[in-house]
Amino acid sequence: MTVDASRGADAPPELVQLLTPEGERVEHPDYDIDLTPEEIRSLYRDLVLVRRIDLEAVALQRQGELGIWASLLGQEAAQIGSGRALTDADMAFPTYREHGVAWCRDVDPVKLLGLFRGVNHGGWDPKEHNFHLYTIVIGSQTLHAVGYAMGIQRDDASAATIAYFGDGATSQGDVNESFIWASVFNAPIVFFCQNNQWAISEPLEKQTRIPLYRRASGFGFPGIRVDGNDVLACLAVTRKALADARSGQGPTLIEAFTYRMGAHTTTDDPTRYRVASELEAWKLKDPIERVRSYLFKSAWAGQDFFDDVDAEADRLGADLRRRCLAMPDPLPLDIFDHVYREPHALIDEERAQFAAYLEGFDA
Repeated sequence: MTVDASRGADAPPELVQLLTPEGERVEHPDYDIDLTPEEIRSLYRDLVLVRRIDLEAVALQRQGELGIWASLLGQEAAQIGSGRALTDADMAFPTYREHGVAWCRDVDPVKLLGLFRGVNHGGWDPKEHNFHLYTIVIGSQTLHAVGYAMGIQRDDASAATIAYFGDGATSQGDVNESFIWASVFNAPIVFFCQNNQWAISEPLEKQTRIPLYRRASGFGFPGIRVDGNDVLACLAVTRKALADARSGQGPTLIEAFTYRMGAHTTTDDPTRYRVASELEAWKLKDPIERVRSYLFKSAWAGQDFFDDVDAEADRLGADLRRRCLAMPDPLPLDIFDHVYREPHALIDEERAQFAAYLEGFDA
């Protein structure tokens, strides 16, 4: 396979950007944001801690403690920026990679690990966090999100939903059907596409002939492309799109133009389909380093602050590892407990059959 090493390395001209890769603050006529130094420092902390969670999870999988892990490396700004734009009333529908959004919704990261360790079926209460369970089936969560948004609409509530998906999911029928329903019913929803430019081993050009955000116009609602490695731009753009949704202006498609620095999952080997020079080009656009540079140049943070955040990240990683290894294995029959809310005759029968099967090993 021949891959253009420069593909995606330069920012498209229509990209909304508020913080350059060099850490320089720039203005935008339509999307701007006024944050205090403390708020910028808080975003930096989010980015660092979420990356530490991700790196620890990858290490745990490599050591046989997790069955699989989907890394967010390189996509932290897209997730933290959009996640921090949500209000408590908004509902988020993730894929299986939105560990940063889960962090923003106060989901204990060890509960994420439990899913990939195989000891729970989700681990958190979606209603408690307004953060739906992870969705493995590509794109199906967008239909769930639109349905939820239509419920918000009928309840006349001041809230919105956000549905996360990747560039590869835009080729799925479910995603396109969700666009139709959201548009026709003017649903209060934001579609947030993290375009990391690789749908496993398939590059973006195998998914579309036009920029993904421009697809929205064909369904009758606005689309915008944002620098997915710029946490300030992601926050500003998502905040406005959610406000528009809550005020009855309908859906928006946000394409966060970013890059998947790691493998698709820990079962994938990206060196088989992409070249090292492409990865090196995107390392210069690192979402954490640009905020660090901005804070340093603005004299809003010194070395003590950065050292403290790094130390907190190390403590978080150690605690996460300890609690992951301490998670008890569920009993085999527990798998039948929460299939249905009420007792179900077929489930009871299957439980009894499986119990009899297990008893055969005791003999």
